[in-house]
Amino acid sequence: MSEAMLSKVRKLLAQAEDPACTPAEAAAFTAKATELIARYGVDRALLAVDDPTTDPVGDRVLDVVAPYARDKVGLLAAVAEPLRCRCVRRRQGNGFALHLFGFASDLERVDLLFTSLLVQAAHGLAATPVPEDDHPAAFRRSWLAGFAEVIGGRLWAAETAAASESGTPSVALVLADRSDRVQRRLSEEYPRLRTAPPRRLGGTGFGSGAEAGQRANLGGRDLAGHSAADRRLGR
Repeated sequence: MSEAMLSKVRKLLAQAEDPACTPAEAAAFTAKATELIARYGVDRALLAVDDPTTDPVGDRVLDVVAPYARDKVGLLAAVAEPLRCRCVRRRQGNGFALHLFGFASDLERVDLLFTSLLVQAAHGLAATPVPEDDHPAAFRRSWLAGFAEVIGGRLWAAETAAASESGTPSVALVLADRSDRVQRRLSEEYPRLRTAPPRRLGGTGFGSGAEAGQRANLGGRDLAGHSAADRRLGR
């Protein structure tokens, strides 16, 4: 990512992370940042067709620590998948090491968004009271699940919009090929990979978390197709 665009995206995300920012303002800042990131991903993919050395397939490892390490992993997966990256979870101490695979530009995008969304999730959790009849940890885990599910959907929408607005008919084939190449790289590294079983969450925070994910309003367009507005979780 160019230094100019990187600076602009970081500034937008920092504004969205500010606790003094209203939900509407945070939504606008985050939406614009994600729109720029989505467009950048398509641009880099098309440039790499002519010169693959500009954006090679690679990997990196992110440490995800307690509290709520498994829930943070869920958020990371929700960010990585729409941005054409794949991740493998490995237990490490009281947290996880997440082995990410993707093209260099996409790994950079995942890192930027995941870091910002962790901050935004922390603010959202801090502002959401836990019902008296619910266990705090269970509520927060289900809240994070709802947040991650909506974020993932909105990122898919942003990526789809950026691809459709690129004006290049072959962009879908280019992006599909990139996804296939990332999957092959992962399979070479982990030929006997197993899928983790689904989680069962008992808290009542899913709806509140989903609403927070909606307010984040990620992507250049919302899920209905209309225009969108112009790392550390504590207990």
